[in-house]
Amino acid sequence: MVRALYTAYTGMRNEQKRLDIISNNLANSTTVGYKEENVTSRAFDDLLAVKIRDGSNNYVDESIGTFNLGVKIGETYMDWSQGSLRETGNTYDLAIQGDGFFTMRVTDSNGNSSIKYTRCGTFKCTSDGYIVDADGNHLQGSGGDLQVPTDAAEIAVKNDGSVYADGVYVDTIAMTDFEDYDYLELYGDNMYNAVDGATTKAATCTLEQGFTEQSNVNVISEMVSMITITRAYEAGQKMIQTQDSLLNAAVNQVGKVQ
Repeated sequence: MVRALYTAYTGMRNEQKRLDIISNNLANSTTVGYKEENVTSRAFDDLLAVKIRDGSNNYVDESIGTFNLGVKIGETYMDWSQGSLRETGNTYDLAIQGDGFFTMRVTDSNGNSSIKYTRCGTFKCTSDGYIVDADGNHLQGSGGDLQVPTDAAEIAVKNDGSVYADGVYVDTIAMTDFEDYDYLELYGDNMYNAVDGATTKAATCTLEQGFTEQSNVNVISEMVSMITITRAYEAGQKMIQTQDSLLNAAVNQVGKVQ
């Protein structure tokens, strides 16, 4: 019966983790470029149960089979499917059609710079002409930090990422894609970091100026999953209550000394 308590506990803990991920998806359902996160569940490895020095078998250790200790989180993964495009009309809003990421130079609180990747194409132009995101991270071009003339009347971004100021070529936006997205880890809520083993390749995507790619989270599907998780969590609670009642009966009734 104690093992039943532990099994119910692992199930409840697993559902809590799933609920945390779904809650994060719902919170970012309107975040530009956000990719839905999902999770898998798996059972603990089966363990061999052994009857140790039992008097019914001449005190010889005896295998009595295998048992399982419950469920745990298998892995978390991203849904990389394309999000819908929303027209904004803003000059520095860019949406990616296809596979690939914007390349960003991110500076931390200690002044150290590193390259990160994102699908969020909501940018703005600084007073110096640099194209940055909402946190001031620099969008990268083929020559480094992308910079446009501040006195240009029109900034045009072509589908291939080339940038023109009043019809004059300035730079090309650096787009990056990867052979295997399993080598990307989430950095913050909407940016990714390439870990050891990541292999880059040329991006085959196109850019749409004046658009943003919306989150690919399906709110209705996430709400249905949340209801399912809540019911599974309640089932775990009832299991613990049932086992508690059985233990109480075993101690106070069956095991009561007359």
